[in-house]
Amino acid sequence: MKTRYPNIVEFEVTGDYALFSDPIMRVGGEKCSYPVPTYEALKGIISSVYWKPTFIWVIDKVRIMKPIQMEVKGIRNLVYTAKKKSDLADLSYYTYLKNCCYQVQAHFEWNKNRPELAKDRNENKHHNRAKRCIERGGRRDVFLGTRECQAYVAPCNFGEGESAYDSTPELNFGVMVHGITYPDEVTGYLPQGEMTVRLWQPKMVKGIIEFIRPEECTMLKPIGERLVMEFSESMNNFTPIDSNERGDR
Repeated sequence: MKTRYPNIVEFEVTGDYALFSDPIMRVGGEKCSYPVPTYEALKGIISSVYWKPTFIWVIDKVRIMKPIQMEVKGIRNLVYTAKKKSDLADLSYYTYLKNCCYQVQAHFEWNKNRPELAKDRNENKHHNRAKRCIERGGRRDVFLGTRECQAYVAPCNFGEGESAYDSTPELNFGVMVHGITYPDEVTGYLPQGEMTVRLWQPKMVKGIIEFIRPEECTMLKPIGERLVMEFSESMNNFTPIDSNERGDR
């Protein structure tokens, strides 16, 4: 089957719990998960499996395999600003997704903001490494949204198997966070050196959510300027530089 991108990877991620936090629901220290994973959460998963600053992972689509279920847990959080010993801990309620399973399709694109790594742009090398890392469960720990939600990755063929939503024509989820655009990933649609949160309105069709590209998001919220990290030739040392200086090189 001919695909749009030659470096596509497909994998399945499973976990007992997931917490893709809705920022609006975090007021007061409590958290409530979105019903489906965000673009940024899935990008974080594949980046934990395999990542190099030479390229940027782009999430194409996700397939929701199991019914969307939620479970509320009482979490005892430390209060670091407490003045009395009796106030060191506080009880909050977190709403998790449970019994999660997702099929994901993604590909990578070269990060043009990293000219110092142009010699590392070997597509076959990175594609084969990514597939091997998926087969072995990833290079680093994988989790679904938050660190306490441990997850496991395995290769799959996207679309195979039965989804709980194969017979659901369409399901809308309203406005959700799409992801975060970091200063070293800006490709011209945002000012250099600016960190921006992207919002969008996802729609699931027969269990599949097809993500729009980051530059296609029209609801944007700048959250401040950040420095771009530049890597040396040895790849062991790095120095933060002002993103405005990069354009003069």
